[in-house]
Amino acid sequence: MSSAPPNPPNPPWDVHRLPVAADRTFLVTGGNAGIGYFLAEQLAATGAVVVLGSRDAGKAGAAADSIRAHVPDARVRHLRLDLADLSSLEGAVERLDVERLDAVVHNAGVALDDPPRRETDDGHELMFGTNHLGHFALTRWLAPLLSAAPAARVVTVGSFAARSERLDLDDLESAGDYRPGRTYGRSKLAQMTFGFELDRRLRAAGSTVSSVVAHPGGALDSLTPSRPPLHTTTAGERLRALPAALMVQGKEAGAWPVVRAVLDPGVRGGQLWGPRVFGLRGAPRSEPVPAHMADAAVAARLWAASCELTGVEPHLGLIPAGR
Repeated sequence: MSSAPPNPPNPPWDVHRLPVAADRTFLVTGGNAGIGYFLAEQLAATGAVVVLGSRDAGKAGAAADSIRAHVPDARVRHLRLDLADLSSLEGAVERLDVERLDAVVHNAGVALDDPPRRETDDGHELMFGTNHLGHFALTRWLAPLLSAAPAARVVTVGSFAARSERLDLDDLESAGDYRPGRTYGRSKLAQMTFGFELDRRLRAAGSTVSSVVAHPGGALDSLTPSRPPLHTTTAGERLRALPAALMVQGKEAGAWPVVRAVLDPGVRGGQLWGPRVFGLRGAPRSEPVPAHMADAAVAARLWAASCELTGVEPHLGLIPAGR
């Protein structure tokens, strides 16, 4: 009696030869600029439908035009999405108008350099409210579409800045001590902690959806290919940035770990993906999850606080109630 042949191994990952994904639909928040733009451009090259989640229709239209110029026959469109307005997210998802969603990339983010502390219209500190709470709530409204896909992924884009931060669970919104750089790093740490906790809960519930975290390493504008009118890098800027290229990279390469987290069939939920060289540059690889990002007790408290601040039920619509 002959046995079935073993499944062929996945081919080596090549950032320049991505697998075909013509039957899939991906949502990229903040897909109109920066790393989000290059995520969208690279995902569009697989034949997938790519939805740019953005507040600004004009910027999203310019990004879509640029993607089509670089990716013939790209299937790309815009969804008006404002992560700082929690009450708008359910309606935004209704306008998505798809039967299923194969992946959402939680990429959009706000980074402030200077005081004073700012708040969203909902009264949340702007960076924590947009970067973490907005994506936390968005996941809940996307839950039915993600669950309808055979093996959907929630991919959270973290930051190297989160490695040196720790969450203050008694002051998540920096009301008592606001420092922009630290607050940004903590907002990204909250996102990454959420991404790992989400996958633990999904696995415990037997869900087909998985949650993966990725980060771009060090990604500089001056090392990024030009995409006028969205972004232009002059020859002088590129020349001055050459020494930095020994340690960091541009935003096109910064998108590689996130794209792999979306597409690679070998990626597993709960993994962290980043650049190969010191976590700052190079081809994507799986990294050990830092202990402070994997702390289940901290994650449980963050989850509970996030539910209270957003008004979202603890199961997020992805995990059956009571599990």
